[in-house]
Amino acid sequence: MKIKYELIKNNKNDENVRLGILNTNHGSFETPMFMPVGTLANVKTLMPEELKACGSAVVLSNTYHLWLRPGEDIVKKAGGLNKFMNYDGPTLTDSGGFQVFSLAKPKDITEEGVKFKSHIDGKNLFLTPEKSIEIQNKLDSDIAMSFDECAPYPSTREYIENSMRRTLRWAKRGKDVFNNPNQSLFGIVQGGEFEDLRYESAIETVKMNFDGYAVGGTSVGEPKDVMYNMISYATKYLPKDKPRYLMGVGEPIDILEGVSRGIDMFDCVLPTRIARHGNCFTKTGKINIKNAKYKEDFSSIEEDCDCYTCTHFTKAYVRHLIIAGEVNGGRLLSIHNIRFLIKLMEDIRKSIREDRFEDFKKSFINSYKNDGKN
Repeated sequence: MKIKYELIKNNKNDENVRLGILNTNHGSFETPMFMPVGTLANVKTLMPEELKACGSAVVLSNTYHLWLRPGEDIVKKAGGLNKFMNYDGPTLTDSGGFQVFSLAKPKDITEEGVKFKSHIDGKNLFLTPEKSIEIQNKLDSDIAMSFDECAPYPSTREYIENSMRRTLRWAKRGKDVFNNPNQSLFGIVQGGEFEDLRYESAIETVKMNFDGYAVGGTSVGEPKDVMYNMISYATKYLPKDKPRYLMGVGEPIDILEGVSRGIDMFDCVLPTRIARHGNCFTKTGKINIKNAKYKEDFSSIEEDCDCYTCTHFTKAYVRHLIIAGEVNGGRLLSIHNIRFLIKLMEDIRKSIREDRFEDFKKSFINSYKNDGKN
């Protein structure tokens, strides 16, 4: 079936802030939500059961990487992405656009598609909107994404304008060939930091009547105020009866700012990436567990955290594993970080339900002031 979004309520003091339910082929889940990233049909080092224990709903996988390894036909033969990775919750596949454009040179981006070299073996590749949709149809995720260009920051207005309009044409081409009746397709709003271009992109994308909409082109090096403006410029022109997804954003404060601007869905590799380097989220900011002061700290990472890591192990033990290069160190921090963000979303939803989101946001940000200093 196609996904269906139901708006439960808007926050009493700010109608941009919304609580909803996303109905999918694999269950119904409340929004706002955070989606862990399983690039290669696997959230790094974690098992599906561990994700479920963290409270995860939608898991995101990457079209480009699965195209190259193991190949979309293998995943299709396995029964689709969910069966292939043995995850019984909903899945989302991105279009591969972000990875492609990080590998391609500007001259290789044409109206037809994008030429680039494989990051694995240097083989010449060519990805078009039609090919991206074909791959995703075979992967059979619950949600597929339109093929777009994630323009770099900063870029000239001329570049952003041309890129945005090409993305619109690509969106139509992809939608025209989309043919998986059990899958939903999201359109992506681009336009850089220019409000009028964001407006044009949103209005024209909505005219194509996608199942949901994403805000793209953020978190690519722009200042925070610019990113927040980009979100605001896009979401105010998106329909209220369909989900809104902010791509590639996972910093806790950025999530709160996104919710303030009407976002329902977030994803990011951040929780597992920083975990592998010994970093973890706490309510007072990120800490580096490799810091010497944790060598004899026999408390949990966060005293009131209900994750497997915090209920079973101490900072001293996790630090020992990280320092020793033991893979379980990164695993335990990944579990904590994913649970931290999912618990943040649970608390956000509770605050919206109780009409106190603004107070919750202010309190959280005040507590998080030590970010990066530990």
